[in-house]
Amino acid sequence: MTVSLATASPTLSVTGLSVDARTPEGRRRILDEVSFDLIAGETLCIAGESGSGKSVTSLAIMGLLPKASLQIASGSIKLGDRELSRLSNHAMRSVRGGDVAMVFQEPMTSLNPVMSIGAQLTEAIREHQGSADADAVALRMLDAVQITEPAKRLKQYPHELSGGMRQRVMIAMALSCRPKVLIADEPTTALDVTVQAQILTLMRELKSEFGTSIMLITHDMGVVAEMADRVVVMQHGRIVEQGGVLPIFSAPQAVYTRQLLAAVPRLGAHAGSDGPPRISPIAQTAPVLDRGPVLAVRDLSVTYGGPAQWFLKGKPPAAAVNAVSFDILPGQTLGLVGESGSGKSTTGKAVLGLIPFSGDVVINGRNIGGLSHRQMQPVRRSAQMIFQDPYASLDPRMAVGPAVAEPLVIHGIGNKSERDDRVAELLRRVGLTPDAASRYPHEFSGGQRQRICIARALALEPKLIVADESVAALDVSVRARVLDLMLELQETMGLAYLFISHDMAVIERMSHHVAVMRAGAIVEMGTRRQLFENPRDSYTQALMAAVPIPDPRPRLLAGE
Repeated sequence: MTVSLATASPTLSVTGLSVDARTPEGRRRILDEVSFDLIAGETLCIAGESGSGKSVTSLAIMGLLPKASLQIASGSIKLGDRELSRLSNHAMRSVRGGDVAMVFQEPMTSLNPVMSIGAQLTEAIREHQGSADADAVALRMLDAVQITEPAKRLKQYPHELSGGMRQRVMIAMALSCRPKVLIADEPTTALDVTVQAQILTLMRELKSEFGTSIMLITHDMGVVAEMADRVVVMQHGRIVEQGGVLPIFSAPQAVYTRQLLAAVPRLGAHAGSDGPPRISPIAQTAPVLDRGPVLAVRDLSVTYGGPAQWFLKGKPPAAAVNAVSFDILPGQTLGLVGESGSGKSTTGKAVLGLIPFSGDVVINGRNIGGLSHRQMQPVRRSAQMIFQDPYASLDPRMAVGPAVAEPLVIHGIGNKSERDDRVAELLRRVGLTPDAASRYPHEFSGGQRQRICIARALALEPKLIVADESVAALDVSVRARVLDLMLELQETMGLAYLFISHDMAVIERMSHHVAVMRAGAIVEMGTRRQLFENPRDSYTQALMAAVPIPDPRPRLLAGE
């Protein structure tokens, strides 16, 4: 399918691109007849879920496909009049960075940890522009991407910068040689909503300043609405629809495009209600106010470092969490929201006794402060955690069945036959078939792996689950299904959630009450309706204002 709405000559033209994967069973087509143009000065967004072929397309353009496993089967990739698909790796070195540059999703894995920021920037500049004034160009580029104290940053290393600053460094490096095309592969997925807004604004400004065409790869339709001139929607290695951003959002033709748009959480979609939408027709009796909280936290504080750090730095270490207090009732969710470094995850680990803390944490009536590991074991039966990355949470060498059964083994619950029956029941409960028990984590999708982690968390029939960015790594439609599952489990089992996220729209969908954290302290807390319909604190207002709106009309009417 090839539809071009632009009349200008394309800077980049992809025609009939197909890519095959080599497997033990033979070749398998993973990219099939992909065609699109990128016009000078425009932003083309390629949208779709994981596995749709977005990143494979970008790697093919850059000549970075792993030759051992992937190979271009047919098609053309032209930069102006120059055919890229047939260039040798040596010839492509002059194209990469010089004519076409790329910003990857995770800057920490893209930057060399043992090289200073300045050394990495100047390396790219010298490769394509020569050594003259490389240091001055690097300094100017850091200033252009609005990094504070650029001269100081040149001497620092990647681990000394925040995630947002590292991504700015990657953008500076990509634009340092003024490429014709900038490919940005999920450049804001790992960033907080306010930092994401800053990076998107920066990319728009730099596009105007440098005259660069941008190919932006994302599964976030809010980001598409904020950035795109035109949109390409991909599914299973094919283009299912493409066109101008307004027609795509206002009158999508493909069923898959409509499904993507329908799955996007929209801030304000649940205005006027006090709790999440009802999912299950069978629900626990609503909790009454005279029942005690499942979790009661009073003056929780966590400080990293100690006397040695005080001595070395000449000042006491700063508190990661400072005097935090809240309650969670049975069958309810407290959404904990804030930027990276605000103390959300530290709070979640502290309430489960995974890190040292001061203050009172009472789970099911028992204060866990000062309890030994052995004394904590019965408490852990009633409180479990779901982590952000399901693949990192599962042992790749352990089949799913033993992984889900492991908590039962540790707590000495049931014999093997009883545990196998319990595992099959849990897998069915989270929407998987019992035969999944014999398979390994790598054989499942990201959403399925998160369902496995949820099944494992439910094995001990807990009363409280701490969900730490549990859907942040998932595609929008998979995320919607996992959130529905969590709501259904809450309704039918009376679960209490401490739901940690930086996504305001997800927090609104899931929560009964909301606490907003900044710099280790809760700056605002109240019911969901209070927080989202009448936010009092300026930081809460800023978080909500930074959420991308999955509607391009306000931006287009503003003339951006």
